[in-house]
Amino acid sequence: MHSPTFTTTSARAALDAGHSSATALTESALDRIADPSGEGTRAFTQVLAERALRLAQASDSLRTAGLHRSPLEGLPVSVKDLFDVAGTPTTAGSTVLRDAPAAAQDAGAVQRLLAAGAVLVGKTNMTEFAYSGLGINPHYGTPANPWQRHEQRIPGGSSSGAAVAIADGMCIASVGSDTGGSARIPAALCGITGFKPTARRMPAAGLVPLSSTLDAVGVLAADVAGCAAMDAVLCDTPRPTRLSHLGQARFAVPTTLVQDGMDAEVAAAFQQALQRLSAAGAQLVELAAPEFDELAGINAAGGFAAAESWAWHAELVERRGAGYDPRVLSRILRGREFTARAYIELLAQRADWQRRVAARLDEFDGWLMPTVPRIAPRTADLVADEALYFTVNGAMLRNPAIVNFMDGCAISLPCHQPGEAPVGLSLAGPALCDAAILGWAAAIETTLHFHR
Repeated sequence: MHSPTFTTTSARAALDAGHSSATALTESALDRIADPSGEGTRAFTQVLAERALRLAQASDSLRTAGLHRSPLEGLPVSVKDLFDVAGTPTTAGSTVLRDAPAAAQDAGAVQRLLAAGAVLVGKTNMTEFAYSGLGINPHYGTPANPWQRHEQRIPGGSSSGAAVAIADGMCIASVGSDTGGSARIPAALCGITGFKPTARRMPAAGLVPLSSTLDAVGVLAADVAGCAAMDAVLCDTPRPTRLSHLGQARFAVPTTLVQDGMDAEVAAAFQQALQRLSAAGAQLVELAAPEFDELAGINAAGGFAAAESWAWHAELVERRGAGYDPRVLSRILRGREFTARAYIELLAQRADWQRRVAARLDEFDGWLMPTVPRIAPRTADLVADEALYFTVNGAMLRNPAIVNFMDGCAISLPCHQPGEAPVGLSLAGPALCDAAILGWAAAIETTLHFHR
């Protein structure tokens, strides 16, 4: 399995020491994207090479003058093709928007990245309209997971290209989205780190929505520090990640639902991670969470994603429905039958569920679970079998979606051993506990990596 060439920390250190330059980092990223033997053509829908080199050169000039705008200064990054970038169309991984007019201005997240001095190298591929956790895209191709690449396994979705681009050194970090795990699922399956912040902390302007109720701007990077650096630049209320000691931690380990159906590799890596955290002094408390079992019933009619995606897509489906991925379209069409009464009832159910879950988890610093219960299957198997596609998709979304329904924050970080199938460990917490979750995650990462 590939390892990211640079982390944000190591790249920043190389720049500060004069051992590299923004231009050199950007040229290396662009070379990897353009490598015909690599995944660049499937990981990216648009490559902004000329613009990126101009941004890198400007960053180098500022650094020569003793100026840098943020810890992201001069670092090559990407954004999911869900975000507007001025002068380019926003396709959201779909051919039905391929001829859409170019965006007039940058999305809020893109504006903040550029103001921070990050070098935008391109827009990454994704599941069409972000409506799947698998990362399969029949229009632009499916980037292959870096693990056992010859097997052509799924990257996870919907931020598929972002995860593969980071794993393969085509960028150092990426902005994705996360409606039910779209940043954390590909991070887990590709062996990198993905963070879903509290949604209200991030700028929502200038991106194609899936579900306005559940959508969050997510970030992906090689490690926790990279996610924290991205978060600090993007969010409305930046707070320094606090240093945390696991000897002071008390984490819940839910036993309801989230550990069901684990592949053997996931079960082994998860249990080994728990043992190491316990040995490092963390107090781990197994906890029944019967509310988690309620979610399937609450969302049986498609939930907010179906209702709200249909509201956005209805006119486009009428005009261009034949151009959609049928497996995405079928999920959008579920929203046609969603009544106003059902939607209002869903809002009330969610508020009641959130209150009860918050009360159950209130005494803990966060809760731990496998990010997803399965390792990455072969893409061809899911393409060939529709029933298997939806079964695996449901399994991948099950655990991460709990956090979105909770309106919480969560991070997925690798907990497997080198050479093994990538497995993600998720640490989640309630809304606006982002700085604390990132701090605990940094301590967890240090403990797990110490044993590698």
